[in-house]
Amino acid sequence: MFKKNPLRKRQHTGSLIGIIVTIIIYCILPLKPAEDLLSLGPMNTGHEGLSCNACHTDAKGNLVQQIQSNIAYAVGMRKKATDFGTENVDTKKCLECHDRPNDRHPTHRFLEPRFKEAIASINATQCETCHREHNGTRVVLKNANFCMNCHYDLEVKNDPIDTPHATLIANKQWSTCLQCHDFHGNHIYEVADRLKDTIPLQQIHAYLKGGLDPFSSKKKHLPLSEEEWIALKKDYIDVQK
Repeated sequence: MFKKNPLRKRQHTGSLIGIIVTIIIYCILPLKPAEDLLSLGPMNTGHEGLSCNACHTDAKGNLVQQIQSNIAYAVGMRKKATDFGTENVDTKKCLECHDRPNDRHPTHRFLEPRFKEAIASINATQCETCHREHNGTRVVLKNANFCMNCHYDLEVKNDPIDTPHATLIANKQWSTCLQCHDFHGNHIYEVADRLKDTIPLQQIHAYLKGGLDPFSSKKKHLPLSEEEWIALKKDYIDVQK
């Protein structure tokens, strides 16, 4: 009587176990409770209530089409690679929720030729230069002195503050900028006319790390909720069709 090779039997058993485990993982990971297992770290301040697919939306095409497209790109038969699994989360994706007309420092502004040198030091054309997700904070930059890259030659006529801007710049006190000025200009608050009455630097640093807002609880523009964002994206897709 023919006896099955024990080694072959173990191979078949191992393959079967691998297939079953893969199917279980494939079914479990997309579930809402499994999002913490997939996350690289805590969501940034303000994003705590978002689900993964609010940013990581499915890439175009099915799995086979994505593989075929990227193989074609690898062998030079296609000009661009395609996203695999989910779409790349880039500045365009961020602006779907955060773009607004009254932004004082929109990313597209830094594409102007006059900011070429500044971009070499800090690439403000990309949101992730300052705001990288899954870090549990607002801003990942260690120092609040980034204003110096563009405003080193600033001249203010009829300077309203008791310590002139020229003096602050000469002394390289760049960390004082955020004590008066909200970078994106979305807060509603009155700017102090005395340096001692400005927001303490410690509160600014705490805010950038995800702490309480020291500027104002009032905003000129409120970000979209996840439900509003999904509805807006659905309308956009319908229009494209």
